[in-house]
Amino acid sequence: MKNIVISIVMGCAVAVSATAFAAGDTGNMNMAGGAQQGADAKNTMSHGEVKKVDTAAGKLTIKHGPLENLGMDAMTMVFKVKDPAMLSQVKVGDRIDFVAEEVNGALTVTKLQKQ
Repeated sequence: MKNIVISIVMGCAVAVSATAFAAGDTGNMNMAGGAQQGADAKNTMSHGEVKKVDTAAGKLTIKHGPLENLGMDAMTMVFKVKDPAMLSQVKVGDRIDFVAEEVNGALTVTKLQKQ
């Protein structure tokens, strides 16, 4: 009986130490990869068409493709703009590339380029 208990204890000790060794061996891993992918997704430009420019409210209505960084499908929706000067760069019908982010709870265009 004593031999069985010793065998079980030794088996557990070997299993725990092997797991700890494997978890601690991260020297060859690129730890910034996930953060970099998140940053790339955030900065990926989406494509759209300006449907309305509302300078008084500081908003654009955009018919857009998928917004991968926000997990949204293609649709037409209203966005605030980060910089009101963006509104003077576009007019209804313009095709644009843009980045939209959630800023203070509102979907906001943070980057904008005409195609």
